[in-house]
Amino acid sequence: MRAHEQAHLSVGGPYTGRASFTYERGSDGVNYAVAGEVSVDTSAVPNDPQATLEKAEVIRRAALAPAEPSAQDQRIAAEAASMAAEARTELAAERAEEASKSAEGESQSNELHSRYQSDDEVEPGASIDLYA
Repeated sequence: MRAHEQAHLSVGGPYTGRASFTYERGSDGVNYAVAGEVSVDTSAVPNDPQATLEKAEVIRRAALAPAEPSAQDQRIAAEAASMAAEARTELAAERAEEASKSAEGESQSNELHSRYQSDDEVEPGASIDLYA
């Protein structure tokens, strides 16, 4: 029980809280941990899909860290995988928008360059009066 929760904690780092356990007193009068849980922050990082992606990957690894992940662990891992997929989609959209803006700016730059180049063309051998 404790090793299971410790596996979550060791991999989950800053996204996991403390482990808590439920105890039952045995017939010998000793308390035994019969259940445990580790809280995990599964929220996205606001306005930062790259950080959200990295966080989701850590959460997924933490959920699956124990030798025998529980059904709850599997659910958290699936939630983290979904969170990672959404972050990847956001990153792709951002990159596409940046590429579009870059291409748009390059197009405008090429247009200006062409305009000025055609205005400044001079026939070979012609002289230019710089003092006019």
